[in-house]
Amino acid sequence: MQKTLLQVGVPAAVLLLIPLVLKNPYILHMLILVLLWTLLAQSWNLLGGYTGQVSFGHAAFFGVGAYTAGIIFKVTEKAPLAWTGILLGGIAACIVATFIGWICFRLRGPFFALSVLALSEVLRLVALNWKELTNGAEGILYIPPFTSKAAYYYIILAIAALCFWVIHTVMKSKLGYYFLAIREDQDAAESLGIDTTRYKLYSLLISAFFTGVGGAFYTNYMGFIDPGIVFGIEHISVMMILVTMLGGAATHTGPAAGALIYILLSEALRVWVKSGHLVFFGALIIAIIIFFPNGVVGSINEFRSRRAQRLKEEGGAA
Repeated sequence: MQKTLLQVGVPAAVLLLIPLVLKNPYILHMLILVLLWTLLAQSWNLLGGYTGQVSFGHAAFFGVGAYTAGIIFKVTEKAPLAWTGILLGGIAACIVATFIGWICFRLRGPFFALSVLALSEVLRLVALNWKELTNGAEGILYIPPFTSKAAYYYIILAIAALCFWVIHTVMKSKLGYYFLAIREDQDAAESLGIDTTRYKLYSLLISAFFTGVGGAFYTNYMGFIDPGIVFGIEHISVMMILVTMLGGAATHTGPAAGALIYILLSEALRVWVKSGHLVFFGALIIAIIIFFPNGVVGSINEFRSRRAQRLKEEGGAA
């Protein structure tokens, strides 16, 4: 119990004190992006890592959340009301997820992954052409109510912490064991009486909610959205998968590690290598995947497990 409190309390205290010590806006901006991508990767990790339902189109839920907050501001022109989009963005994403999940989870194979991918592109085209509601390609310009980076830091820290706590609690419950059973063998899970369609949908709803919340926060923080940014498959969907895999899928701290690596590495290469940073970034990502196939955290856990097993065998032999 004492060890658990230290493991949670010390990092929490450090995270809470960072804006009081590091007041540089650039550093705080980088940390906000790390926390945002931690939130997004953790959301995808629940569905893709723990439940085994790979999604290539999570940008659909991110974009729905982003445009929910953006449209609220466009209609009301009141920034405080746009913050309600953080909650409403998650709810709107859940509504969309219910529609696509209830249909696709009844089928086997890659239908869900392809359907969500198609949904993301459809929503991008809707946002691009429904100019009366979304301003089309011009996007929605939002005037953020806060000038201090610290305020945004604490908001996204609270959201990411809530997401981490919810998913950690879920995976320690009966619901989490059902998710793992579905991932390992769906036929076996069904033979034990698990309604796999319903529980896959539960996983999707939790994942979509926090992704939508992340999209709504992005609108409030960045101050501008357009269809290509928030519904972009390569900018959002692919990066969510990449960040999760970098840190380690189906691990509790993997998404945070992956987000830290992604943001710091991409920013460092952008500064040092400039125009060729994408080539070096891609090469480093490939190297990490080759040498750490289970992600950084997953590979460390595997190494510790093997070491403990070897020490146990050596102790038994002695």
